[in-house]
Amino acid sequence: MAQQNNQLDRAKFCCSVCLDLLKDPVTIPCGHSYCMNCIQSYWDTEDEKKTHSCPQCRQSFTPRPVLVKNTMLADLVEELKKTGLQAAPADHCYAGPEDVACDVCTGRKLRAVKSCLSCPASYCEKHLHRHYDVPPLKKHKLVEPSEKLQENICSRHNEVMMMFCHTDQQCICYLCSVDEHKGHDTVSAAAERTERQRELEGSRHNIQQRIQDREEDVKLLQQEVEAINGSADKAVEHSEKIFTQLIRLMEERRSDVKQQVRSQQETEVNRVKELQEKLEQEITELKRKDAELKKLSHTEDHNQFLHNYPSLSALSESTHSSSINICPLNYFKDVTAAVSELRDKLQDVLIETWTNISLTVTQVDVLLSNPQPEPETRAGFLRYSREITLDPNTAHTKLLLSEGNRKVIRIRQQQSYSSHPDRFTGSVQVLSRESLTGRCYWEVEWRGGVDVAVAYKNISRAGRVSEFGQNDKSWSLHCDDDSYNFYHNDVHTRVSGPRSSRVGVYLDHRAGILSFYSVSETMTLLHRVQTTFTQPLYAGLYVYSDSTAEFCKLK
Repeated sequence: MAQQNNQLDRAKFCCSVCLDLLKDPVTIPCGHSYCMNCIQSYWDTEDEKKTHSCPQCRQSFTPRPVLVKNTMLADLVEELKKTGLQAAPADHCYAGPEDVACDVCTGRKLRAVKSCLSCPASYCEKHLHRHYDVPPLKKHKLVEPSEKLQENICSRHNEVMMMFCHTDQQCICYLCSVDEHKGHDTVSAAAERTERQRELEGSRHNIQQRIQDREEDVKLLQQEVEAINGSADKAVEHSEKIFTQLIRLMEERRSDVKQQVRSQQETEVNRVKELQEKLEQEITELKRKDAELKKLSHTEDHNQFLHNYPSLSALSESTHSSSINICPLNYFKDVTAAVSELRDKLQDVLIETWTNISLTVTQVDVLLSNPQPEPETRAGFLRYSREITLDPNTAHTKLLLSEGNRKVIRIRQQQSYSSHPDRFTGSVQVLSRESLTGRCYWEVEWRGGVDVAVAYKNISRAGRVSEFGQNDKSWSLHCDDDSYNFYHNDVHTRVSGPRSSRVGVYLDHRAGILSFYSVSETMTLLHRVQTTFTQPLYAGLYVYSDSTAEFCKLK
């Protein structure tokens, strides 16, 4: 009864706006009382309407009433506070949509602060006190508020499930243990929880240890990233300096050649002009002499003619050869040839050196991880497509290159290729100009009979041992209209697959994977090699009689 009176008092002395005990209470003309700040704020929102109403009875007042503190009500509230009257629950104490509501509260329910597994029910702070005061209730198991308490009730016996059946691996009530679970291996739920808790702690320990290990790994990887970035920055910086020095050296040599040519040009031109001036002087003197002789020839006086003739007829001897040998207009052609030879040698050195540089760069491997999976679609392969051209210096003399050195055809008459140490003389085949490292993909369109191959640059150039697939330095897929065959180190493997005039080749140099595909509307794997490549590879083509092959443009 006392509790009900207490609730009644709370209702009487609470502000209906803030639901808390009245603070600076005021009574408006209709008789209802509010906190002064609450009713002022409420009426402030109504100022535009020129009328003010009571939040409870909705009675209107015009003009806005003057508010005066109700001292008697204020004193009464203070006295009631001293007797233990508590403030009405604030709005945030009521259960919201995401909260667990008190099962005892009526009307608007308060938010539960604990749930009892033994009852089972959830309680707000006010209704929970009996679990702290009543001795039998003190033994109940209180947990954080839960909406799943009903899951603790046995659906068969409507009893709290406080046991665990090992046999069926499920929670049961004590009636279940003497009924359908009779004779099963059962323990209390608390005991099972203790055991599982130990397992859980062990799992957590393992997880935390793995987290710690992974965090250490992350730190190491971050350090590795910083080291990679620092090393790469230094490599780029030093490379830039070296290339700048090379460019400066080439500029100096270019300037030297230009200066030498111009100096020699000036010397030779001056020499020629000096000779030219002397010849012109001699011509002038000869013309004067000819004029005098002409005049003498017209003299009628015989004595005078005979007197002057000896002195005029004598010619001074020319100091220059009667004939000047003029060379063809190729005075500095040898200079151009020498510079061209230098260019060719530099190109060869740069290509060979670049191969080593490229391989060194691609061999930078930080993570000891599994190789990247091979693409599954042609679009995936095309991400690694390479434009490949054939190297004329390696082509057998019965091969004719065309289409910007992408296409090769075998012909009967030999081509007049210049002698070169890289040229194949024993096998009618050719290698690409580009070296292949990293992940690469290319396609070959073929007709007749060809071998699509890859090889090291140091493959033999003469004899049968130079043929693709007949040594340990090359891998070759033979394609013709009837069959596919794979060759490596003179070992033959028959290959089955759909016929297609286009073959795709995928290379993952670092992973040691070489795959050949039949390419049409779909891609079909013909043969895959798993090995270790020790050098950069070059694409190769062996072409049989009346056959052609072409590296396809894929971009």
